[in-house]
Amino acid sequence: MTSFTDLFWLMALAAVIGAWYRLTRAREIAVQAASALCRRHGLQLLDQSVGLRAIRLQGVNGARRLERCYAFEVSDDGMSRQAARLWMVGNEVASFSLPMSGNPDLETVVATDPGVYAGNVISLAERRRLH
Repeated sequence: MTSFTDLFWLMALAAVIGAWYRLTRAREIAVQAASALCRRHGLQLLDQSVGLRAIRLQGVNGARRLERCYAFEVSDDGMSRQAARLWMVGNEVASFSLPMSGNPDLETVVATDPGVYAGNVISLAERRRLH
């Protein structure tokens, strides 16, 4: 017969394994999204990997949502390394920042905007003000 503490520790271990699995799956989806963004914008995804940089609560339309930020490096000429970022909510891309061509600064595009594929660029300050 098991005691309550044994059951508690078993449930805690199951919760940790479940959280690890969800974060691992989310990272795989982020790698796929980063690869697709790089192909779409004519960039090369370096190291074929992304790294979790931040987790935050983001307020949108009065509701809070958990947003993960992944950082990765890209190259436009195969010689340089430039930083890029990808924000995800669940398994969906919320926004991303890619280096502007010829400029190491990042340009941020909110992925939920209808004109995102038409080159709709929104600065980070404006994005935060909108949300």
